[in-house]
Amino acid sequence: MMKKMKNKREILDKLNISELNEMQENAQLAIHSSSETILLSPTGTGKTLAFLLPLISEIDMNQPGVQLLIVAPSRELAIQIEQVTREMGTGIKTNVVYGGRPISKDKLELKKTPGILIGTPGRIADHMRRNTFDPSTIRFLVLDEFDKSLEIGFEEDMGELCEAVEHRQKIVLTSATKDVEIPEFVGVENPLEINFLDQKIAALKVSAVVSPQKDKLETLVHTIRHLGNQPGIIFCNYKDSIQRVSKYLEENEIDHGTFYGGMEQIERERALIKFRNGTHQLLIATDLAARGIDVPEIKFIIHYHLPHRSQEFTHRNGRTARMHKEGQAIVLKWEDEVLPDFIGSLPELNVIEQQEITKSPWQTLFISGGRKDKISKGDIVGLFVKQADVKSENLGMIELKNDCSFVAVRSKKMNKLIEKVNGARLKKKKVKVYVI
Repeated sequence: MMKKMKNKREILDKLNISELNEMQENAQLAIHSSSETILLSPTGTGKTLAFLLPLISEIDMNQPGVQLLIVAPSRELAIQIEQVTREMGTGIKTNVVYGGRPISKDKLELKKTPGILIGTPGRIADHMRRNTFDPSTIRFLVLDEFDKSLEIGFEEDMGELCEAVEHRQKIVLTSATKDVEIPEFVGVENPLEINFLDQKIAALKVSAVVSPQKDKLETLVHTIRHLGNQPGIIFCNYKDSIQRVSKYLEENEIDHGTFYGGMEQIERERALIKFRNGTHQLLIATDLAARGIDVPEIKFIIHYHLPHRSQEFTHRNGRTARMHKEGQAIVLKWEDEVLPDFIGSLPELNVIEQQEITKSPWQTLFISGGRKDKISKGDIVGLFVKQADVKSENLGMIELKNDCSFVAVRSKKMNKLIEKVNGARLKKKKVKVYVI
């Protein structure tokens, strides 16, 4: 029986998108018409959908093997792309592979070969060496955030990967950074470039808050209380600084999560889940969170430390004012500190007005069942509404993973609620439920 691909309008309706933006429309035309496309656009403008829509429409639903390979420089970006792909509801089997989890788990999931494979350079190259999948069937190759994927450290894996995809028909490279040199091994000869980097983000306000002391912790708390209860990211340059800032915010009873490279992968993923669903409104992070993570509706970002390069400044600021929504970026500056040229002079923001930072009403529950158990979001809603008598308005964001799920719940009697749902059956699986 012939499988039928959903059309573009059906996919956009499923994503609740009325129309594509100018960059996405231009990307569609370029990718359809060219075998080599470079897509340059600021963070948060929808590049993932811009390349997924045209490439997925060209996949042959009746052809076996991996047809679309998407390479991302970080685990978080790879996971985000997979999430968007699943939400599109194309019916094409999709898998994501990345370091930090057992390769045996990957191999089990890849036994039935996907049509779309997403992953980080090292893990994809590892699977190629193990012959987990056949790269000769790949027709479309995407190097997302290619300026990071092609940095020193990834070169060997990327060279091996690009060489293995010898039968590709199209390659797409995306970035939010301009003037990046593309190595010869990528095999790009005459690309069509779509460049939207010079478009100013009118909704982004950038200002400075001056700290009278070199130690900016007290000024940081004043700034947070001035901004009030809004979701935001605080950027630090080092892991040790994050721990110090985190401790100070705890002492000042300001809830938050942390996100940096030294954390276990599972903890990083859970930090983002709790940030997305509102359990934490604040995230203290390194530049790992400056790109490629799925955290919509960020109202502000704070540069606790100044970034070392203009690219980091751009990518950090790109986490807010996304998709034409308003946002602000704040540079915390010691009064004797000189801002680098790529930042320049900034208007000063007075943070005299102070608001109470209230504790989030949401908590995040882990459920030990997911997509592979045929569990849906509707099943999870039913469990809490029927079994625990939770009103639907007290259920927040639900995230389904392959072997587990997460749900935000608003409840003053969390222990009693968990007693009612822990050990209950979802479909045919008896699930464990607990707060993370």
